[in-house]
Amino acid sequence: MNSDTPRWVLVARVLRARGNKGEVAAEILTDFPERLIKLQEVFLGDPHGKAEPRRVRLKSCWLSQNHHGQIVFHFEGVSSISEAEKFRGYEVLLPLEQRVILPAGQYFVSDLVGCSVFETSASPPVVASSPCSLGEAPALLGTVRDVQFPGEEMAGTPLLEVDTSQGELLIPLAVDICTKIDLLARRIDVALPEGLRHLN
Repeated sequence: MNSDTPRWVLVARVLRARGNKGEVAAEILTDFPERLIKLQEVFLGDPHGKAEPRRVRLKSCWLSQNHHGQIVFHFEGVSSISEAEKFRGYEVLLPLEQRVILPAGQYFVSDLVGCSVFETSASPPVVASSPCSLGEAPALLGTVRDVQFPGEEMAGTPLLEVDTSQGELLIPLAVDICTKIDLLARRIDVALPEGLRHLN
């Protein structure tokens, strides 16, 4: 495993001390918050990234009833507001091997970001003069910068934000457009529908 391979999954970020027994409130940064309340330990990463994340056992953990999108952690050995406040800004991490396994066709944003996007022909050529015809070679469009998700009030397909030489291109993360996603090769092949570039 090379040094560029992520080893941790970010699941929450500590916002502030909460209550007077040493608990902290944290922003949930995972689509699977219910699994966090079953954990017995997590790893805490220094927000400045100066040290390796350290293992911390949990006394308790629950989803906040008052603040949607927040979770409350009570770390072992922390029993006061001033001790809890020291964790402000810390990242709550899990080892990569503990990451949830997604169903086929679903992907983690962190796996898609950084992938090279290649445009392939939407339809095969009528006459192929040679198996190595340059007309069929996929063209590099750019690199995935982020993924946009439709809001709760609006259904829709997530969009890949792709940095290209002509600027940003938004590509729907749909099976008929993203024809092949190879996470090991860090590559996404797309067949862009007519007019998609003009929409951008």
